[in-house]
Amino acid sequence: MDFVRSNIWAFQIISGVLWTLAYILIIKRGFQDRTFGMPLPALAANISWEFLFSFIRPHPTPQLYVNIVWFLFDVVILFQAFRFGKAVFEGGLPKRLFYPALALTLVIGFGLVAAISSEFNDWEGKYAAFGQNLMMSVLFVSMLFQRNNVGGQSLYIAVFKMAGTLVPSVLFFAFVPSSPLLNFLYVSIFIFDLIYVLALYQKLAGSGINPWARF
Repeated sequence: MDFVRSNIWAFQIISGVLWTLAYILIIKRGFQDRTFGMPLPALAANISWEFLFSFIRPHPTPQLYVNIVWFLFDVVILFQAFRFGKAVFEGGLPKRLFYPALALTLVIGFGLVAAISSEFNDWEGKYAAFGQNLMMSVLFVSMLFQRNNVGGQSLYIAVFKMAGTLVPSVLFFAFVPSSPLLNFLYVSIFIFDLIYVLALYQKLAGSGINPWARF
């Protein structure tokens, strides 16, 4: 783990690049498929985390720059949710409640991220980040089966998302190896990310789509 501890910036940059690629492809597929490619609670938590740690409690560079780029990407995905979400919303509520529900989800997401960071006195944001990553990993699996189609999704998104979270998991484990909560989150996230990759691959192949040709 000495190698990891002596190359913090490299791990931050690698994670940033992987998640940036995932974001770009989520946005690309969203516009192509006229949908949004991120579950709404995950989007709310992500954009809240990025706003908090970009503008209210800004991280040191280079992570700050990554946070701001991710925040701007999430703004685009939020636009896609407003633009296309009502037509594909399958949450069980009347469609007229979609926009109020989305607004409420954003408010709750910000409150939850801020409360977790304050409760743990964690202004690195690691507890909120990995907690919401577990939620996101579970919700991506749920989204695939709930929609019963691959709209807004691709295997590359799934792989980049998985690798982009695995890298900081290794980084934080190198510095905080004895945290039962964080270790549980690292492993659980990876398990659900792997389930999503395998399930999406099977869904694409079963639909006659070459998983490696769909970006």
